[in-house]
Amino acid sequence: MKKIILFLLIMITNYLNAQDITGDWNGILSVQGVELRIVFHISETNGQYTSTMDSPDQGASGIPMEETSFIDGTLSIKASNLRMEYTARPNQDGSSLEGTFKQNGLNLPLNLSREAIEKKQVKRPQNPKDFPYQQEEVTFVNPIGGHQLAGTLTIPEEGNFQRVVVLVTGSGPQNRDEELLQHKPFLVLSDYLTRNGIAVLRYDDRGVAASGGTFKGATSRDFADDAAAAIAYLKNRKDMEGKQFGIMGHSEGGMIAPIVASEDKTLDFIVLLAGPGINSVELLLLQSDLIAEAEGVPETTRQINLEILRKAYNFIKDNAAQSKEKTIDGLRKILEEGYDRFSKEAQEGIGKKEDFIQQQIITLADDWFLYFMRFDPAVYLQKVNCPVLAVNGTLDLQVPAKENLEGIQKHLKVANNPNVTIKEFAGLNHLFQKTETGAPSEYAKLEETFNEEVMKYLAEWIHNYDKK
Repeated sequence: MKKIILFLLIMITNYLNAQDITGDWNGILSVQGVELRIVFHISETNGQYTSTMDSPDQGASGIPMEETSFIDGTLSIKASNLRMEYTARPNQDGSSLEGTFKQNGLNLPLNLSREAIEKKQVKRPQNPKDFPYQQEEVTFVNPIGGHQLAGTLTIPEEGNFQRVVVLVTGSGPQNRDEELLQHKPFLVLSDYLTRNGIAVLRYDDRGVAASGGTFKGATSRDFADDAAAAIAYLKNRKDMEGKQFGIMGHSEGGMIAPIVASEDKTLDFIVLLAGPGINSVELLLLQSDLIAEAEGVPETTRQINLEILRKAYNFIKDNAAQSKEKTIDGLRKILEEGYDRFSKEAQEGIGKKEDFIQQQIITLADDWFLYFMRFDPAVYLQKVNCPVLAVNGTLDLQVPAKENLEGIQKHLKVANNPNVTIKEFAGLNHLFQKTETGAPSEYAKLEETFNEEVMKYLAEWIHNYDKK
C-alpha cells in the first residue's frame, strides 16, 4: 500500500511540474484602493526558469526577477532588490494562477491569467483639452549643482500679464505636472492660472523626465536651489522685465518656498499649498496616526507604532552629528525592540521581523529623510517678509490643516510680516480634492484633480496681494 501511495505522489508531483507555466501572466494588484496591472513574463531553458515583470500603470517594464522556480506545483518569483515575492499555484487546466504578492510587509492576493488586461480608463475631466495661450519648452541650469532642468512656461494669450509663478512639487521624484495616480495637479493648476492672466513655469524634478541631475541623495535644501534657479532664469528673460515673481509650492514644495524667500529678498510673494508649519517629527507622527486611523488600523497597534516612530524620529533629530553607520545601528535597535511589542496578529500583517526592520531603515536612513527629520520650518518662515498665502484642506491627513496653518501664522508673526493670508477649505484632502475621509487610498478614486474654488481663490490673491 505504501508503494502505491508513494507511486501516486510521484505521479501527482510529475503532473504538477509538467504543467506549462511559461508565457505571459496578467493580473491586477489592488493596493489601498489603487489598481495596478502586473504582468509576469516567464521563460524556461533546460529546466531553468527566468522571468521579468511589467507594471504598466507605473511606466515600468522588463524588470528582471532574481529567482524563478516551479516546484511541486508552486510557482515562486522573487526580487530581493524590490523586497518582493510572488507565490502561486496553477488551476487544473493551467489557464490561471492563484497566488499572493508580498512586498514591504504587505500580503496581497494576486490572481493571474493568460488574458491581457486592458485597465479601465479613469475619468480626469479637469485635464485641459485646449490651450488658448502660449506654451514654451524651456531649460535652465542650477549653477550650484551644474545640472539642467527642463520645464514648460505658459504665458497668457497676447503676452498680457504682470504676475509670474514657479510651481514646486511635493516629495518624491515628480514630473512637471506633479503626476500622481493618473492625476496631473500642476497641469490643471497651471492651465487655470494662465487662462486667468498669470504666467506659470512648472518643471521636472532633477533626475526626472527631461531634467538632468540626480534625484537620489538630494534633499529639500537642494530642491530649494533648483527653485531659486528657476526664478533667476525667469528674471533674466527680456519678456519678464518689470514682472512680479512668486513661488507656489505644494506639500514639500510648501517648505521649499520659504527657504527661497528667506534668502532671496527680491521675491515678490509665495503661496504655500498644504505646506508644513510645525517641526517634522510632530508632523510625521500626526500624519502617521491620522492615516492609520482612516485606514482602520486598530488603536493598540497605532499607539505602539507611534511610540516606535517617536523614538526613531527623535533619535535621528538628536544625533545629527554622528555617522550614518551609527544612526543605522541605533535605529535597528529601536526597531527590533519595537517589533516585539506588536501582537502576533499585527506582526503577521507587518511581515517578517528582518524584512520590516530592513525596509524601515532604508526609509529612515535615506539622505532626504535624515534632512527632513531635522528640518524646522520656523527657521525659515521667521525670516520671510514678502506677502504669503497659506491654504489647506480640513481633511488633509498628510499635512493636517489646523496645526500647520497655526504654525505658519505664528512663525510669520515673529517675522513681523504684515501681509499674511491664511485660508482653510472645508472637505478637501492633501491634493485639494473634495473627499469623504481624506485617506490617501481615496486619491485615485476621485475624478476631481484640483478643486476649482481653491484655484479661483489662488488666482484672485495673486492678482491682488499687493493691495492689502
